[in-house]
Amino acid sequence: MINTVLFDMDGLLLDTEPLWGESMLDVAQKHGIPISRDRFKETTGLRIYEVTDYWAVKYPWQGSTAEIVANEILDDIIDRSRKHASVLPGIEKTLQLLKTNGFKTGLASSSPMRMITALAEHFNIAHYFDFISSADNVSLGKPHPAVFLHCAAALNSLPIECLVLEDSVNGMIAGKAARMKVIVVPDELHFNDARFALADYKLQSMEDFNLQLLNSI
Repeated sequence: MINTVLFDMDGLLLDTEPLWGESMLDVAQKHGIPISRDRFKETTGLRIYEVTDYWAVKYPWQGSTAEIVANEILDDIIDRSRKHASVLPGIEKTLQLLKTNGFKTGLASSSPMRMITALAEHFNIAHYFDFISSADNVSLGKPHPAVFLHCAAALNSLPIECLVLEDSVNGMIAGKAARMKVIVVPDELHFNDARFALADYKLQSMEDFNLQLLNSI
């Protein structure tokens, strides 16, 4: 039944997740925004423009607008990712396996399109995807299912024909809300989070992915 596989980007395709915190903290300090790393949990799952809008209300500062700060964070995270990130183990093998066996593939991320495009091209994985959907294409980000539904529709796939690959709780919730099958690949720190029981399957690494697993869920 599954003929389409939708991938998240940050933390699933690329090990960029920790770099977001570094970029956000550095740019916030530059602008005198009184935010600390332990407060990042307040905006978990929000898109970067929503994050800085939240900061502007909760931790107001003088000078640059929330939009300018968001764009500076984006510039910084793209630069950091090019220098320090990498494609996670098992990803290219999985993408090649899916393409060889005729599956449609999509990239559905809460990151802005300019970041997705820049990094997918930099790490030479853009050509694997039949369609890319970003936070820019939908009104609500994860855990709302909009980005997955948008990507599936563009691929002419029904939700029940789709498998979502995610690393986060919010991404998992979005995939399940879209009525899609979900395999999660959490990082080591969050691997035992009880909320991942909602997923159809949990892997320690994308190196463990195979077609037998896909066909069994």
